[in-house]
Amino acid sequence: MKHISILLFLLSFNLCLAQQDSLKNQGVSSGRLANIIDIQNLANEGFNYWQDKFRGHWSGIHFGLNGFANSDYSNYSEENVDFLDVELHRSTLLDLNLIQISKGVQRNRNTIGLITGVGLQIQTFHLDQKTSIEKTSFRIEPIELFYESNQKSKLSSTYLTIPFLVEFQIPIRQYANRFYVATGILAQKRLSTHTKIKYRRNNKKEKLKTPDDFYMHDFRYSAMIRFGYRWVNVFASYDLRPLFIENKGPELYPFSLGIALFSFN
Repeated sequence: MKHISILLFLLSFNLCLAQQDSLKNQGVSSGRLANIIDIQNLANEGFNYWQDKFRGHWSGIHFGLNGFANSDYSNYSEENVDFLDVELHRSTLLDLNLIQISKGVQRNRNTIGLITGVGLQIQTFHLDQKTSIEKTSFRIEPIELFYESNQKSKLSSTYLTIPFLVEFQIPIRQYANRFYVATGILAQKRLSTHTKIKYRRNNKKEKLKTPDDFYMHDFRYSAMIRFGYRWVNVFASYDLRPLFIENKGPELYPFSLGIALFSFN
């Protein structure tokens, strides 16, 4: 029995030597082979904690709801207070985040990184059905336009968005899936703004669209937090400066809450 064990050991040893010689003839060293085997095993098991590059969660199509916080109408008469109150469930936000750049900040791991990119945001505030705004020589003023009982009024803007985010990831279940939290600042350039009232006249759909800047800031900055796990991805943002230039309108700070409809990660 002892002799058989020795023979089996020698046979195994010779086979290993023969395999190494074959690999050397193919230009693959034993050390490189070990690395290849390790990486293949890790990939098959989903264990990519140290091997893959950091990938953030920004790009995609996101949908949200808007509102105003910390409202101050002290510069307006009592009858015009809250003329920009919005219907939260109908005031929508659509983010088209098409370009993402991710950069890990760790030497040997990929769970913390920085994110930037480029996106396009369409933000709409639904106003009281017969109330809109106009730009006068010194500030915006509310106006009432009445065409029918079910007309709709809204204020819409389009922004170019550049995020500056730091993201933290927690690997879960052999690191194949990750819970993440990202926070930072959104810098946005306003591209266009308009008011629109939709109504019917003689059973025909009509609309009155008025483009203007309405004394809104050309640039705005928002604090943002994002978090998610697998298909659940949510975000919230809060503007760090009022919607309108000082003394050109009521003091309103826009905020948004939303979810990711599609992610490109």
